[in-house]
Amino acid sequence: MRALKRFRLITFDVTNTLLQFRTSPGKQYGEIGALFGARCDNNELAKNFKANWYKMNRDYPNFGRETTPQLEWQRWWRQLISGTFAESGAAIPEHKLDNFNNHLLELYKTTICWQPCNGSVELLQQLRKANATGTPLKVGVIANFDPRLAALLHNTKLDKYLDFALNSYEAKAEKPQAAIFESAMAVAGLSDLKPEQCLHIGDGPTTDYLGAKQLGWHAALVHEKSYTYLVKKYGEQIKREHVFPSLYDFHRKLSDDAVIW
Repeated sequence: MRALKRFRLITFDVTNTLLQFRTSPGKQYGEIGALFGARCDNNELAKNFKANWYKMNRDYPNFGRETTPQLEWQRWWRQLISGTFAESGAAIPEHKLDNFNNHLLELYKTTICWQPCNGSVELLQQLRKANATGTPLKVGVIANFDPRLAALLHNTKLDKYLDFALNSYEAKAEKPQAAIFESAMAVAGLSDLKPEQCLHIGDGPTTDYLGAKQLGWHAALVHEKSYTYLVKKYGEQIKREHVFPSLYDFHRKLSDDAVIW
């Protein structure tokens, strides 16, 4: 993959880039909720999960890390889960809430809830192979994620292809903030590493693609929407040749030695 020879550091987002949910959070929450006596419509759960996700990120950014006083990430999820079920008409009793919350937090570290995205493992294997043949390259993860990230990558066996993984909670910064990309450059441990020698790949037009570009990195966007839609919503800074439906398509393009950057 000669197209990647110019890079010394390549990083990935996780959700909907390297890994994806096996089933929607609404369905998964519904199945677990039923075990605790909280039965409600999965569509309602999905709608209210999404609403509470945006509300919690607005009111308590970075899983509560950036609020005063700081909200522990486990309590952040507890509040989100409690609100999601209460608004779906099946409030979790207070005496069951901690056990229910802990059960879900543990479950979402595992392959019960997650599976690799199309082409992610094959691309990581290829990058590791290139590194083994003498190409100096570090590969990592930069994710807006809580501290369960390391366990998740281990349980899905992706950690063996990675040199490091940064989660936003422990990094005290979240994408698209420059600080988390700068932390990745430092953690990579490469002497005299320059932004233009770094590539970030993710599914977030703002958090991943534009966030990396703002710091002078190169970027690729893995997104299901059309290029026309993306440009209309996020602006012409997004380049057509940098947008791919999946990592499989990204890998295939690189295998053709296409000039992307």
